Amino acid sequence: MPLLGSAAMLLSFDVAAEAIDEHDRWHTHEHLPERLSIPGFRRGTRWVATGGGPRYMVLYEVESLVTLASAAYLARLNDPTPWTARMMPHYRDMRRGLCDVTGSFGFGHGGSAALILFTAGDSHRGALQRGLEELLRALPERPGLGSVHLLRGAQAAAMTNEQRIRGADRGIDAAVIVTGYDGDAVAACAKELGAPGGLPQRGAVGVVTVGYRLSYTLSAAEVDG
Repeated sequence: MPLLGSAAMLLSFDVAAEAIDEHDRWHTHEHLPERLSIPGFRRGTRWVATGGGPRYMVLYEVESLVTLASAAYLARLNDPTPWTARMMPHYRDMRRGLCDVTGSFGFGHGGSAALILFTAGDSHRGALQRGLEELLRALPERPGLGSVHLLRGAQAAAMTNEQRIRGADRGIDAAVIVTGYDGDAVAACAKELGAPGGLPQRGAVGVVTVGYRLSYTLSAAEVDG
């Protein structure tokens, strides 16, 4: 599967306008390398919205959910660097999902993406999972697309010093991420999935879609090397 691991941490957030340039420098040159040096973290990717918001989507691909509750990861969250501590107050409306990767289809990821957030009641979760896997599996074969991922929020994030500085995070129940090399094709696919005959027909509610472009990506192999 194109995602590097059985779990992922998905973040959706804004940053105060006056801090955007510094945020991107910090996130590129300190924060992502720091996170990718933690055992079990495999790749981190930052995306920037092409319209609407939140401005940022960040996806960390990790070995398993155990990684996101590990002593090594929590130690970083509870001992932020001076630069991290300076950046945290500029975050706005953070949503952070510690997710199972319940479906990952296609290959790689393209320069365009769509994030589709939604919720599913417990009584519909099993049927929704089966219906979505059937729906999503063939999508990467379409012209302009490359990969499609289905994530399910699986555990609550622990309160840490980083989160105390920026304010409490909201969680993520479920998400689909579509990526591809043609932004119009990605947007059309996302619109189709959000329409009544797509995810809602299979039990998804509260569907919200945002389009993104690739900003920066880093793998653990690059950090370790």
